[in-house]
Amino acid sequence: RVSHTMMSVRTLVFIALAASASCFHLGGLIAPPRTNLKLRAASFAAPRAARTSNVLGAKMAFDMEALIQQTKDDRLKHLEEQAMYALKVSVENNDNVVFPNACIAGDCVITHLLDRLDYLKTGKVKIMVVDTFHLFPETMDFVRDLEKHYGFKAEVFQAEGCADKAEYDKKYGADLWKIDIEEYDRVCKVEPFQRGLKTLKTQVMMNGRRRDHGVERAYIDLFENAPIGGGLAKVNPLAYWTFEDCFDYIAKYKIPIHPLHAEGYPSIGDAKDTVKVPADGSVKFVNYKFEGDKAQWLDYAAERKGRFVGLQNKDGSTKTECGIHVAGAEKTWDRDLWEDGKSKVKNLSKAEAEKLSKSGKDTLVVTYAPWCQFCQGMEEEMEKFAAESKIDVVKYRGDEDREFVQTAFKAEGFPTITLVDKDGKVIKGDFDEPEKRTVSAFAKFIKDNTGVAA
Repeated sequence: RVSHTMMSVRTLVFIALAASASCFHLGGLIAPPRTNLKLRAASFAAPRAARTSNVLGAKMAFDMEALIQQTKDDRLKHLEEQAMYALKVSVENNDNVVFPNACIAGDCVITHLLDRLDYLKTGKVKIMVVDTFHLFPETMDFVRDLEKHYGFKAEVFQAEGCADKAEYDKKYGADLWKIDIEEYDRVCKVEPFQRGLKTLKTQVMMNGRRRDHGVERAYIDLFENAPIGGGLAKVNPLAYWTFEDCFDYIAKYKIPIHPLHAEGYPSIGDAKDTVKVPADGSVKFVNYKFEGDKAQWLDYAAERKGRFVGLQNKDGSTKTECGIHVAGAEKTWDRDLWEDGKSKVKNLSKAEAEKLSKSGKDTLVVTYAPWCQFCQGMEEEMEKFAAESKIDVVKYRGDEDREFVQTAFKAEGFPTITLVDKDGKVIKGDFDEPEKRTVSAFAKFIKDNTGVAA
């Protein structure tokens, strides 16, 4: 009798557990999805008797792919609405909105969204392109294709004073990027970029930066202000998108994209340092579908794995940014350094500069460009030095008069710090490295060459 009782108890427990599992599978613990998908398992509204008759064999058999696609569609709809909101807020509340377009996947998404909002044909948003003279040949051709497709005319900026690559090579040398990558960035990317924003009187700048680009961008938001006095507002409409979201969206709307995606390039920059990922080109995006192991493109921070390959910053660190988006790059796009009337560093006019060697006094000259991040980085130290110096400290803007400063102040780049002594001799200081640009270093330079304790 005891044995029979134990068996009965075990049977009841088994049935109870099975029934509980059935409830879990059939909707007891899972809320019905908010879709019109038809489940091929028992209906959520099925009578209790019908459900219990399938207790031991119930199995969820819904369309997994359809359910995943529904969630992706829902996500893209939300991201699209969010991005369009950011674009609308920017355009409808500001004049002179500019979108610097690099023709990468995310930028193609933004271009599509701007067209849907009718901001391109109407000219409410200007498209700006920086031609570094080192792009893939397909890139500028693609820009022309975009112009025809969406009905706009891009504003193209390039190295100052250079109409084409031949003129650039003659002025700066074809191997500048090998000799000094930071100077190359300044000449070919940062300066044309900043000049473009200023020429277009930019009030708001749109760009395609996303959090999944890597740790340098991991905390960006939809909207940003420049760090100094508000300044230039940045709008990042794709801040919360992933690289996969971009390609899903591109495929959904058949958005025109750079042809090199079909050849194995996840991102497109300068031809000299942009490579396929992986190197054999086995991953591609062809006819709006991936071929190969797409995870090699879509993993966190993977988009830019093929960019800046083999390049290092002066401090030896691996290069991950071109200089345009680094902290403070737009700090002074609309103001000068060592502002007149506020600074102890005095402005030197062209006429004064031409007579400086005959002035009969020692003068420290800073040759600079206001958009140069390295000039910006030494602004405070030079200001402190000028405040306590016994000799005149002056500035001369060199990016607007390159040939003159090369001759007058031996300036080949920015910043260049030279001493024009009382005898008219021009002595160039060794301040190529940022860490050398300190008050004590400036004072030592003056004392060593004049005997004056500055």
